Amino acid sequence: MSLITPCRQSKNKSFRESGYTLFEIMLVLGIISVLVGAAIYSLAGNIDVAKEQRVTSDIQAISMQLRTYEMLNFRKPTTEQGLEALVQFPSSDPKPIHWKKLMESVPVDPWGNRYIYRNPGKYHPDSYDLYSLGPQGKEGEGNIGR
Repeated sequence: MSLITPCRQSKNKSFRESGYTLFEIMLVLGIISVLVGAAIYSLAGNIDVAKEQRVTSDIQAISMQLRTYEMLNFRKPTTEQGLEALVQFPSSDPKPIHWKKLMESVPVDPWGNRYIYRNPGKYHPDSYDLYSLGPQGKEGEGNIGR
């Protein structure tokens, strides 16, 4: 004669079967890691696009400040004065007539390089050049800008 009643026996059986096995947990973690890896891989190309978009918006913002500088002082900063003329009063000639601080700091591109500014420009002799050296960080085909 059994001391365990049928009702009690079924409770013990369901209690033992209610947890997840180590295999099931590892399987779920494996699936999740594969999905996360696939998502990271598919987003990797978007980071480069985002960096190029940031360069474009930086160049537009700097160009607007250069136009403001020109309206105040009747000329753009020289190559020697550079973009720093938008941040601090230039020490070299020609001195600006109505200088104002137009930017808090000169931005750097997403790859950590300074933007290249030339006036008159090498690529635009009748205007100015403003561009990023791009991910290669050197003068050439990878340059992004105006």
